[in-house]
Amino acid sequence: MGLKNRNKVSAEFSMSSLTDIIFLLLIFFMLTSTLVKITQPVDLPESDSKTVAPTSALVGITLDGTYSLNNKPTSLASIESQLRSEWPSGQARENVTITIVADKGVPFEKVERIMEVAGRLRVRAIIATKPRQG
Repeated sequence: MGLKNRNKVSAEFSMSSLTDIIFLLLIFFMLTSTLVKITQPVDLPESDSKTVAPTSALVGITLDGTYSLNNKPTSLASIESQLRSEWPSGQARENVTITIVADKGVPFEKVERIMEVAGRLRVRAIIATKPRQG
C-alpha cells in the first residue's frame, strides 16, 4: 500500500511588506504633523510634563509685556478678535489648541488673561515649558 506524500503549505509570513507599510505610515505622519516654531529666543519655565499637543495658534508673552500672535506683534485687546476671526462660530473648536509661550518671570496674571480668552472662545490653552534638567 503506497502512501502519498502531501504537499505541506508553508505558514510563514513575509515581513518585508509589513516594514514597507510601517515606513510609509511613518512618513505620512511626519509630513502631516504640525511643529511649533518659536522665532524669538524665550526662556521657558521648566516642567516634568511630557504632554505634546497640536498647536492651532501661538501666543507669545515677553518679560517687557508685549504680546504676539503666531510670531506677529499684537496687543492684548486685539488677540481675542484675531483668534475669533480665525475660527468662525460655526466651525468645530474641540480640536483647537492655543499654546502660550511666556518667558520665565512673566507675571501669571498676563498668562491668565490669555487663558480667559481661550475660555471665552471655548478652546484649549496649554503653556509651553522646557524639560527639567537633572
